[in-house]
This record gives sequence, structure tokens and C-alpha cells, in this order.
Amino acid sequence: MKVLLSWLRDFVDVPGRPEEIAATMSVRGFAVEGIEHLADGDAVIDFEVTGNRPDCMSVSGMAREVATAFGLQVRRPAVSTSIRRANAAGENGPALHLASLKTVERGDIEIVIESPELCPRYAGAVAEVTIGPSPEWMQSRLRAAGVRPTSNLVDITNYVLLELGQPMHAFDHATIAGGQIRVRTARPGETLKTLDGRQRTLSPDMLVIADAEHAVAVAGVMGGADSEVTAETKTIVLESAHFNALSVRRTSKALGLKTEASMRFERGTDPRLPVTAMERACALLEMIGAGTARGTVVDRYPVRVEPNVLKLRRERITGLLGVSIPDGDVRRVLEALGFALRDADAGWDVTVPTRRVDVTREVDLIEEVARHCGFDRIPTTFPALTVPPPPLDPRIARTRQLRALATGQGFSEAVTFGFTSAPAAEAFAASEAIVPIKNPLSEAFAVLRPSLLPGLVESAGRNIRRGQRDVQLFEVGNRFTRQDGESQAIAFIWTGAGRTPHWSERTRDVDFFDAASFVSTLADTFDAAARLQPLATPPTYLVAGQAAEIIAGGKSANGGAASTVRVGHVGRLTPNVGELLGLPAEVAGYVGEVDIESLAQFRRTALKATAPPRFPAIDRDISILVDDTTPAQAVRDTVRTLALPQLVSLREFDRYAGKGIPEGKVSLSLRLTFRAADRTLTDAEVQSAMDDVLSALETKHGAAQR
Repeated sequence: MKVLLSWLRDFVDVPGRPEEIAATMSVRGFAVEGIEHLADGDAVIDFEVTGNRPDCMSVSGMAREVATAFGLQVRRPAVSTSIRRANAAGENGPALHLASLKTVERGDIEIVIESPELCPRYAGAVAEVTIGPSPEWMQSRLRAAGVRPTSNLVDITNYVLLELGQPMHAFDHATIAGGQIRVRTARPGETLKTLDGRQRTLSPDMLVIADAEHAVAVAGVMGGADSEVTAETKTIVLESAHFNALSVRRTSKALGLKTEASMRFERGTDPRLPVTAMERACALLEMIGAGTARGTVVDRYPVRVEPNVLKLRRERITGLLGVSIPDGDVRRVLEALGFALRDADAGWDVTVPTRRVDVTREVDLIEEVARHCGFDRIPTTFPALTVPPPPLDPRIARTRQLRALATGQGFSEAVTFGFTSAPAAEAFAASEAIVPIKNPLSEAFAVLRPSLLPGLVESAGRNIRRGQRDVQLFEVGNRFTRQDGESQAIAFIWTGAGRTPHWSERTRDVDFFDAASFVSTLADTFDAAARLQPLATPPTYLVAGQAAEIIAGGKSANGGAASTVRVGHVGRLTPNVGELLGLPAEVAGYVGEVDIESLAQFRRTALKATAPPRFPAIDRDISILVDDTTPAQAVRDTVRTLALPQLVSLREFDRYAGKGIPEGKVSLSLRLTFRAADRTLTDAEVQSAMDDVLSALETKHGAAQR
């Protein structure tokens, strides 16, 4: 909001340089984006007004805040019967005069509100005008505020908009059929050519201003070209109204039309301001010699908006701010801002001005007091600890642990959007599982993500296109489906080198087993054992033969898994899905996604310490010939099924196929470790266990010992 300093001083005699005013207001919630010094010694202060403060999107609104901050009185426009005489006496500036208008039931224009819930108040007045340029002082003020001067009549409506914050519009009276203004919703298929020259099709939920025959304006957004004021216009109808903020916001978005008027209406205007703004506009008409109002205003106010009354307690102020604010300061600040206070038990009953749409709770009142008493004056204190802090949510602790683990494994954390495009979502989930967004920002954010992988793949592609070949990204976040609702997962993508390059060895590319190893590490973090089940028919985003389902279970005594549950998938991303999301087809990307809730159920809640083993372990190595299609996992499962009580470890240490090995066979070498807790095992006991292992492998897999 650009505010000309001389314009501001019409309302409040604020002393000091523009920089001092800016510094004072910036600590009261109005950041200053810049100060422009003009050639005539004046200055423009550009305040940043947040979306919840439409009352400050005007000079008078900022003046009220400045007056409160500096402890000054603010001047308000007043009705004057000597506007012309004031000008005749040599007063060329814009004195704060209001015209005296008589409210009538029906004047030179008939006004009917058919949709009072969308338009609680509508005021109209008729004036005789002579179209021409506005005076230089008005044009210079408009230019300083960033508005281009057009004609005296348009400049007046823009001037009132900037000065009071009330949007206004002028219709050519000769174009209003039947001398009637009707505030109604659009008819099905109704069209209107707006002032920007575009023909727009209106929907039945849009509020329009119409005459007896057709729409002449989109309420709160833009006027129609057919009723536009031209150089030949002699009589006008001035509009000043209060529209439903949500209705204007929806209409503006649906039409793709953003104006200064809609920007204020959709945030909320003051329902008590329309007639005051009308009186100000009519006064300006006479002051600059642009015309004369006929002296009456038709004010339709079928749904009166009453101010809210809130309770404000002294104890609550002290409890929230941590410091006691004197009653005099509370009353001084709130009354200066336009609130009305009445003494009540333990505090006050506060009547909120209708312009303050942001004040709906007691804490909002306390914020107003704190802003102008000074947040910087509140002493820094450590609050007394009267109750023990609640235990940390276990989800927070495990998320932190996962982040630490993944970064320790060489991954970088990514944070992607919770929305994605429909094609990207359909690559990772069935269409019936996808949750669409009712009013998406764009097609790129049309649905909630059913998986974390689309965002990660897009991020990896973006890095690769910028020359970063080796990419390791992970994300911990929520995903959404119709069947499962919202669930938390960790996902990753890995491209390029399988390990950090080092001069002492050749660099190799990442493969499926690197990704599988990371999944096993994740499972181990939650005291679970992960088993990868090869998929004959993998998900559409994974390459057949390089895809597996992740099955997790609690660890049993011999390192296997007890009860199991499916927790996710891991594998190589298909080139077509990669290209869809910006990953070059020639880049091998390995991805995985694990459901955290499913995996976390295996975490042990209590730890048990055991003494180091007193008796030595015995290792036995065997090499067997099996079909080259036999998964090593199947061999391990067969051994573990025997449930040998002394078997404490089982792992593969070699796989060989080539010279000396029959066609279609592979040599698999296993190391089995045996130990008893109460004695040293004998060779006979170990050999008996090995005989059982070999017998089971021969029966199950047709294995032969080499």
C-alpha cells in the first residue's frame, strides 16, 4: 500500500521524517518495502499490508494506525454545507469534506437486492457530471499511489478507493434500462462484456449488478462495457456497496479477473462505509467542478451486520504476554484503533468495529494491545515449568532417526510437494486410489500424491539435467490414497555411482543390490528383518526381473523373521516412467518406498543385555550346486526352516558360474556359524547339523555338494 506522506497528514499531524515513521510502523506489523522521495519534498512510503488487514488498504486506515502509534488524534471526514465556498476561498487541496445526502426510499434510481446474503448493503446516488480531466493535485496523488489518472469521474472513484478503502463504480445513467438497479445472481448462460473488452460467460453462482433487462457489471469485480461512462455522459449512477467476500473471491478466481476492487472486497470491506464513501465522492465532484449530486442516496441495507462483542480479561493479557499491561494503556490503544470498551468483571467487554474482520477472538485483542505497546518492550523471561513436559511423540523420534540414518548412508534429504499431476500419480497407483483436489492451483498439482516417488524422480531428473550424475535423494513424508487414507513413508532414488569414488579402486554404477542393502539397513533400524520377494509381475513403474516386494518381520533367534508383513517395494525404475517425470531414459534409477508405520511395529520397546558368549563358535563352509534360477533367499529360508538350535549365523560369501560348473547350474558358497550357550560343541554335533542342512537342500532344491 503506497501512502503519500502529505495525504497521510490530511488525517493525522504526524511529525518526523518518512524514515522515522517507517521505522515506528515496521515494529507494529507493517513492514516497509521502500521509501520514495519526491522532487517537491514529499515522500511515498510503501507499506506491506497483510491479507488479513483490509482495513489498512487505504490512507485513512493507515492514518488510524499511525495516530495510535504516535499517540495523536486522527481527523475524520465531516459533512459540510459550504464545499463550494471553501474552494472559492482559495482552498485547492482536498479538504476532508462530505456532501450532505438525504437517504430516500426511492429517488432517481430504483434499487432492488434479490440476493441479500451476497450483498448485505447497496447504496446508489445520481449526479449530473461534466467529463474532463481532474485537477493536478488529484492526479499527482493518484500517480504517487501507483494509479494512472483517466478522467475526473474515474479519478474520483479511485481517489475514494485509496483514501477510504471503499471500492466504487459509476454507470452511465442513460444506459440503465428502466431506471432500475437489481443485485442478483447471473442467469444460466448469461454473458457480459466487461470493461477490459472481453466477453465473459457468467455462471449462476456469480453475483451481478443488472438493470431491468440484463447484467451491467460483475459485482465487486468489474463493470460492463455497455454501461461505461464516456465523454458524452451527462448523468451517472454512483455505486457504493458491501459484498460477500467469499462470493467475490470465487467469482474473481473463476473469471481469472483480479482488480483493485476485488482485492479489497474478497478480503472484507466495512459494511458501514458505503454511504460515507458516497458522500465523499459527491463532495469531490463539487470540489473539483466535475458535477453536482442530486442530493439524495438510496441505501438498501436488508441484512444489517452488527459488530461483535468480545470479552477481554486482564489475567489473560498477562498470561499470554508474560507481562502486566496497565489498564490505561489497554484502553488507550484499543479506543484509538476504534474499539469501544465497557468495564466488566475481570476486564472489559470490547465492541469490535465492523471494519476489523481479523479480530474474532480474545487473543486478537491482546495482539492489538501488544503491537502498540511494543513487542520489543516485553521482557525476555523463561516461563516457569509447573508440569513435566509430555513425552516426545514416537513418530518424531523415529523420523529423526531415519533422517540421520539416510544422511549417514550418503543420501540427501528432499522435500517435495504433497500435490502432483494426475499422469505422475497414475504411474505409481491405480486411478481409483488417487485423491483429486477440488480446486487445484494448476494441472501440475491436480491430485494428492499417492507415493513419495514422483517428486523424488522429478528432483533427480532436475539434478541430472544440470550435470549432477550421482544422485542419492530420500524423503520422509505423507502419501494419500482413497483406500488407506494418509500414511507416512520413506522413499529414495539412487542413480550414478554405487559408492563414493576413490582413487584406489574403479567406480561402479549402482545396482539392485545397493538399493536392497539400504532397505535392509532401514529395517534393521526398527529391529526388523527384511526379506526381498522377487515379483513376477511387478508394479508398472519397476523393471521386471529387477523388482522385489519388501517383506519385514521381527527378528528370531537365528536371525530370521517371525511374523511378517508387506511394507513396500524396491527396484529399478522403468525408463518410460522416468522420462514422464524428467529422468533421462538412459539413466538407471533405483527406487524404493517403505511404509514407516508397518515397519515400526517390530521395534522393541525394551532392551535386554546379555553377556558375551563364553564358549567358542564353530564355522563350517559348504559349496553347493543349484539351478541358476534358484534365489539365494530360498536357500537361506530352507536352512532356517530346520530351526537348528545352535545355528547363530548364516550368510553367502561366494557365487560362481563358469568353467567347471555344468550348464544351467551355479555354485553357491555358504558359511554357517554354530555355538551353544552352555558348552563347547563337538565336531559330531556340528557335523550332524550339517548333514541335516545338506539333506534338506538336496530334497528342496536338488542341491549337490561340490
